[in-house]
Amino acid sequence: MKEFQELSENELQVMIENAEKILRQKQANKRKEVISQIKELAASIDVGVDIIENDKKSARKGVKVPVKFRHPSEHEKTWTGRGVMPTWLKSLLDAGHDRTEFEVK
Repeated sequence: MKEFQELSENELQVMIENAEKILRQKQANKRKEVISQIKELAASIDVGVDIIENDKKSARKGVKVPVKFRHPSEHEKTWTGRGVMPTWLKSLLDAGHDRTEFEVK
């Protein structure tokens, strides 16, 4: 443990990334071995096995929706037009403004 404390933050980050990469490789190899064993056991009793991979990634994950509305003076306040309308936009609309005034062009 003492040798880890002597490493810089960058050296530690590189070490962590390398360890994660090696771990993923080992897990993938283990998975292949287990699938092979399952197929061999099934074949030993004359049974066919189809392995169906579960893709855990959602089709929507990581999809960015472009900003459609922006606060006129506080530009970090934005809204994509999806979900509940933000309070800043609702209060501006209640004050008599039109929604089109805040559209991002």
